[in-house]
Amino acid sequence: MRLGIGSYTFTWAVGVSGYPPATPLDPVGLLEKAASLGVSVAQFCENLPLDRLTPEELDAFRGHARELGIGIEVGTRGIRPEHLLSYLRLAKFLGSPIVRVVIDTADEKPAADDVPALLKEVMPEFERSGVTLAIENHDRFAAGTLAKIVEQIGSPNAGVCLDTVNSFGALERPEVVVDALAHLVVNLHIKDFAVERAPHQMGFTVEGRPAGQGRLDIPSLLRKLAAAGKDPNAILELWTPPEQTVEATIAKEESWARQSVEYLRTIEGVEGVEGSPLPIQGSAGEGSSSVFNFQPLPPNS
Repeated sequence: MRLGIGSYTFTWAVGVSGYPPATPLDPVGLLEKAASLGVSVAQFCENLPLDRLTPEELDAFRGHARELGIGIEVGTRGIRPEHLLSYLRLAKFLGSPIVRVVIDTADEKPAADDVPALLKEVMPEFERSGVTLAIENHDRFAAGTLAKIVEQIGSPNAGVCLDTVNSFGALERPEVVVDALAHLVVNLHIKDFAVERAPHQMGFTVEGRPAGQGRLDIPSLLRKLAAAGKDPNAILELWTPPEQTVEATIAKEESWARQSVEYLRTIEGVEGVEGSPLPIQGSAGEGSSSVFNFQPLPPNS
């Protein structure tokens, strides 16, 4: 299991609406953080979208990833076929084995019964390209519903990006989610958490913790995935509670990332942390303007 970081490891550094950092983390900066932490994968999701780079910037970005020995994974939101196919082209160019996707956008929340047909439109292209569509469990569909969606798609190139916390929004504990989805997992988001009673005793809060310092049983999680025959890349994500200033919050996020990686390195089954680099497909000169005919979502989608 290869360990990686992503744009949701450093959410505050990338930038949260209303809390702009003085110097936002850019895609090259995330690659360099991955190298600094000694991990071998970097995942770029919709908060740091690679489809907004120019062809020249993407070419340089790919070359830099190769120099650092960092494998790239791409991710987005929204399941319009034309949008997913643009991300498939991006994945092929950058050598990403997956396109991780969250079904919903701010404006589009398709019914569960409509999702399989939409995704079946693009699966032949994913299959021909050898790229897997990794659908993330989020807070609207229960895990059983997501499993049914993937099974109805009926493609070996469709699976689940398992997030360990998101399904709290669907009132499901991590154990329930893992039991329902383990057999479909193609990518993993490790996100530790704490559940604490509010100071006034009326209600609870769920917030993030560094990996290994919360309530998520990560060794058990990895054992369950191994028992299901799954060995996905494991991407560290953080829900870092804010401090009084953006600068202090970003410093906390950085500290949590380092603590988390140090802990995850101790777990049996986590491999490739400082091993050989992942292959990155294509050459630095490959591609033409037609390759970059992306159709990005509007901002804040």
